Amino acid sequence: MVSRMALGREEAEATGANVVPGDGLGGGVDPGSASALRRRSAGYAGTVAATVPLRTGADGSGLSSTSPGGTAPGTEPSDTRRDEMRSAQPWDVLQRVAAARAAHAGRAVLDIIDVGGGTGGFAVRFAELGHNVTVVDPSPDALAAAQRRAAERRVRLAAVQGDADGLDHLVGEAAADLVICHSVLDYVEDPVAAMAAIASVLRPGGSVSVIAGNAVAAALHSTLSGRYDQAREILAGITGAAGSIIADGRRRFTLAGLTALIEGAGLRAGDAYGVRVFAGLLQPADPDPGSVDALRALEDEAAAYPALRDIAAKLHVLAER
Repeated sequence: MVSRMALGREEAEATGANVVPGDGLGGGVDPGSASALRRRSAGYAGTVAATVPLRTGADGSGLSSTSPGGTAPGTEPSDTRRDEMRSAQPWDVLQRVAAARAAHAGRAVLDIIDVGGGTGGFAVRFAELGHNVTVVDPSPDALAAAQRRAAERRVRLAAVQGDADGLDHLVGEAAADLVICHSVLDYVEDPVAAMAAIASVLRPGGSVSVIAGNAVAAALHSTLSGRYDQAREILAGITGAAGSIIADGRRRFTLAGLTALIEGAGLRAGDAYGVRVFAGLLQPADPDPGSVDALRALEDEAAAYPALRDIAAKLHVLAER
C-alpha cells in the first residue's frame, strides 16, 4: 500500500511528487490495480517517477475542471458520475468524523492516513481542506495516479509504498488522527494483523473508517445473477465461519464479524452504515444527473437503516482508539 503524508498547503508546489518505497509486507491492495494483487518481496525497493506534470483546465487556471478529488486521465464523465454516486455517503461521514476530531483535538489540521488509498479520491479532497495526508498503497501505478490527481488540484500528498500490516513501521505509532481503510481488508492475507497495525498508528481519540465487502450482499448478488449454488455456499460459510468468507477472490464480512475484528484490535466500534444498498443491485448505466442525485439521496437515507444496511454491497464501520 502507499502512504502519502500530505505536506501542508503552504508547501504545496505542484511541480512534482515523490513516492517513497516502504517495506511493509501485508496484502492490502488497490482493487482497481491488477499489479497490486501480487505481494512484493521483503527486499522490494521500487520507486515511482518523480515528475508529475500539471494539466491546464479550460479556464487556464492550471486546475482541471473536474469534480472534487479530480478525475484520472482517461476517465469518462459517466464513470465520474457513477463514482460520485458510490462515494457520496462515505465522504459525508468522513467529513463529520474529521470535523469532530478537529474540534476535540483543538486544531484545524489533522494528520490523515489513507491505507490502500489507490488513486487518491479521498486523500486529495482532504488535502484540499488543508490536512496533512499520507497515502499508503502497494501499487506504484496507483500512487502515481494519486500524485497526478493531487497535482491537478495543486495540493501535495506524501506517497509511501507499502502494505497494511506494515503500517506502523511505515508511518510510526500514534501518528494519525484519522485512518481511512476502505476496501482493503477484502484483499489482505491477514486482516487481524492489518487491523492491529492500523490501531497502533492511531492517536488516543483518533478514528478509523473501515469499509469492507458484505458477505450477506454477496449471497444476494449471486442469487440475482443465477449462481444459486454459490449463494448457498456463501450462506453456509457465514453461518459456520468466524464472521467472514472468501468468494470470487475477495473476503467478505458480516457486520458482527467486521465489528469483532475491529474490537479485537483494541478499538471501540461505533456507528455502522451500508454503502451502495441499491446501487449495488442496479445494472451499470449512464444515469442522467437528476437520477444520480435522487439515488444518492436514497442511499443516504438507507445507509443507517439496519435492515437495508445489512444487505448493502459494503459495510462501513467507524471506530475510535
